[in-house]
Amino acid sequence: MAQEKRRADAVGTPDEKAKPPMREKIQAEVLVVGGGTGGTAAALQAARRGAKTVLVSEFAWLGGMLTSAGVSAPDGNELIAFQSGIWAAFLTALSRQQPGGLDHGWVSFFTYEPALGAQIFREWVAQLPNLHWIWGQTPRALIRQGEQVMGVEFDRVTVHAWVTLDGTELGDLLALGNVPYRWGWEDQGEFQEPSAPLGPAQTPPLYPVQAPTWVVVLRDWGAREMAAAIPPAPGFDEALFQGAWAGHGAEAFLNYGRLPGGQFMINWPICGNDYGTGLDRLVSADRHTFLQECLWHSQNFAHWIQSQLGRRYGLAENSFPSSRPGLGGGAYGLHPYYRESRRLQGLSTLTEQDLLPGPGHQAAPLAAATIGLGNYVNDHHYPGLTWPLASKTLRWGGRATGTPFTVPYYCLVPAAVDGLLVCEKNISVTHIANGATRLQPVVLGIGQAAGMAAALCVENRCQPRQLSVRQLQLALVQEPTAPAALVPLFNCPPQHPDWSTWQMYYLDHPEVYPGDGNAPCAPSLPQGGGLSFKGQFCRRGEQDYALVSPGQTLKLVTLDPAVHQALLTYGDGETMAGWGRINRSGNWLLVTALA
Repeated sequence: MAQEKRRADAVGTPDEKAKPPMREKIQAEVLVVGGGTGGTAAALQAARRGAKTVLVSEFAWLGGMLTSAGVSAPDGNELIAFQSGIWAAFLTALSRQQPGGLDHGWVSFFTYEPALGAQIFREWVAQLPNLHWIWGQTPRALIRQGEQVMGVEFDRVTVHAWVTLDGTELGDLLALGNVPYRWGWEDQGEFQEPSAPLGPAQTPPLYPVQAPTWVVVLRDWGAREMAAAIPPAPGFDEALFQGAWAGHGAEAFLNYGRLPGGQFMINWPICGNDYGTGLDRLVSADRHTFLQECLWHSQNFAHWIQSQLGRRYGLAENSFPSSRPGLGGGAYGLHPYYRESRRLQGLSTLTEQDLLPGPGHQAAPLAAATIGLGNYVNDHHYPGLTWPLASKTLRWGGRATGTPFTVPYYCLVPAAVDGLLVCEKNISVTHIANGATRLQPVVLGIGQAAGMAAALCVENRCQPRQLSVRQLQLALVQEPTAPAALVPLFNCPPQHPDWSTWQMYYLDHPEVYPGDGNAPCAPSLPQGGGLSFKGQFCRRGEQDYALVSPGQTLKLVTLDPAVHQALLTYGDGETMAGWGRINRSGNWLLVTALA
């Protein structure tokens, strides 16, 4: 009997096992589900506005793409004029706290250790007493009463709220709540997008969405040390990786995502660790199998890199905390870098035409309901497949960048369901346009706008579809902690004394927004900073500059509008001096001010 009693105590009686675990019930005003890039920004902004906010995440790190997925080399919104809101605050915190600065890799102007990004977000959340963060929970059901979302059931907690925000990486609340969404391509017959397939028969069958990447961080252990061997994972095939750095060279390949401390972010699209086999499994019960294969693919790429470059290079084991068995952690991100998710069917849909500038212009038309902006090129990832896309690039500041565009509020609002907003890559956007809206700074801006909208809905006791867009725009531009730019103006950065005036002017008169993206304002003052330099200016082509000084030639680039204008006036061979920062991976001098 005693033995049977002990066994019953260990496993529970049949009646006890049949009972579902008791869920704690929480009442909030705003509930944000998902601690990724958009969800973290949304929760911060809703709480800063004063709403009683609950943030529920799966992982112990906040920030998603920027941190837990390991993409600590963000793309887009790099020009000073487009650094605003929580994105600008994040860059400021990184630049102050990252030893060695942010000038390391050549794929981005900002590379940092993922753990530092997670620390910054964690500290910001801790500063807000009305923001309650719960991690380690997965959403299980969306609570609805008819067309009204009331909250979400998780593993061990149920949260009711006036407004719920879907900030999950793959738009999971949309599926749980039967909220209409899109998955896959749209052809030209649906939205007349110039880069869309002509019809269903031309749609690439292997890639319903863009391929994700499971980031791995490698470390240079030095010429005198030998890193631990990286074993191959199931499915290793060295032929998949042959030619990974052809045309670049091994050094440039590593420096692509160079991080501080001799570390390398491996997020490489050419015969690299993008993984696109069986992508429909991401929205099925077989998701875990896809994730395991994706992780193994990245491990196999790391194994192949080490086999080619030697045991000087190994895993940076302390980059991420340990995760669940069989998944990420250590040198591998806690989850993949998802480039695309389920996409809401919203009150409006952002299409490729909304991203493209008109003839002779360098900015797309301004959306009257804009709540955020981006400027990245339209970038799609399909392993082994190149899909032609309409160009949205221009030369500015001595380099190629993307033309700016705006994101309208109604892409965040479901067409038929109340009490719900989206704040990640799950906005109402086409598959083609997602290639430009998915980038980290854009999603931070979307999250900030969604969080502000949710808080305003609480204040006004209204539904998201009823919210005054003008009230939301005004609140974002005047936000006291992190004011957000909603109108792209190359020559009028947030530091300009007339910035808010011109932001509001074009919000009031979107029809007169200039095609060149420049306001008729006084020139801005350069931000300055960095080391002094002096040399000979060399004009090598249109928006292609170099500085020649004894012993070296550096490409000249800038993110500052005042410096950009000055560089246009320099004559070939003219002596120039100023201040800036050198990036050895990109062999450029980032000019911050001229003497």
